[in-house]
Amino acid sequence: MRIEELFGIELPIIQAPMAGVQDHRLAVAVSNAGGLGSLPCAMLSEERLAQELESLSQQTDRPYNVNFFCHTPPAPDSGVEGRWRAALLPYYEELGLELTSITSGPRRTPFNQQALAVLETFKPPVVSFHFGLPDPELLAPIRAWGGKIIASATTVQEAIWLEQHGVDAIIAQGLEAGGHRGFFLDKSIATQVGIFALLPQIIQVVSVPVIAAGGIADAQGVAAMMALGAAGVQVGTAYLLCDETQTSEVHRAALQSEAANTTALTNLFSGGAARGIVNRVMRELGPMSAEAPPFPLATPAIAPLRAAAEAQQSGDFSPLWAGQNVTGCRAVSAQVITQALANIEEMR
Repeated sequence: MRIEELFGIELPIIQAPMAGVQDHRLAVAVSNAGGLGSLPCAMLSEERLAQELESLSQQTDRPYNVNFFCHTPPAPDSGVEGRWRAALLPYYEELGLELTSITSGPRRTPFNQQALAVLETFKPPVVSFHFGLPDPELLAPIRAWGGKIIASATTVQEAIWLEQHGVDAIIAQGLEAGGHRGFFLDKSIATQVGIFALLPQIIQVVSVPVIAAGGIADAQGVAAMMALGAAGVQVGTAYLLCDETQTSEVHRAALQSEAANTTALTNLFSGGAARGIVNRVMRELGPMSAEAPPFPLATPAIAPLRAAAEAQQSGDFSPLWAGQNVTGCRAVSAQVITQALANIEEMR
């Protein structure tokens, strides 16, 4: 089954939810263009979630997706945190900052009853999850209102697990994809493979539709994934420069520079492996650090460095999320990107 039929959309294009660089406006634009717009919800309070869903539902009558994390929050460890702060201390001293400036930072809360209660008011047509799935009792009400449930798989084993737990479709997240890896059964980087290897292997072993993600930047990439049997594609990086995003000026500049040709998986910014443009802190500490606390506990200590550097128009300490293919990034409306991906209109 193609995702147009599954989700009631016109184009086989899902806009990847991208926390930190978008709100409802990007989702609205993509949905109104015929794709499936997505709202990242993992960093929203219940009040903000309700506001975003109200705005989204007022500005489109098309299907849309809401995305949540479902990780297990780790217990804070003072020893781990102390080693992480020690690793960052030279940068604090360089920028004239004190470790006392560290706060709790933005929350990344896994899907829970409070979020579900907000969703029950709006009954979104599609709910997606990263890092596995929440408990079954949280999924039952979504199914009851007719919502479709999708989730990311980075390995064949994760795809099989997701199908066994009743998802309506699976997002095959290739190693090329920007942002956080959605792995949840085995978090070894060695298990992660590119989309051209991952997609056909998953399609062979599951019966639900499979959506391809990772490195897809244009209509040719979409066509290649569909030729391999994908039911649709999920695209994130190509939307990062769109008019409807909140991508920072520092991030925008990096995406349009030669630096964007070099990305790596890093755990420095959140504690979880995520792909971004290589910058100073990734080069000097190494992209994957044994000192970084587990996801999402690495964020608070690096946040003051990011803020201070960005105030000087530097992305040395910023999570410059991007996939391995930035050639689709354009400073245009998300409608133009969506239609170009579907080969409806040439990129302007």
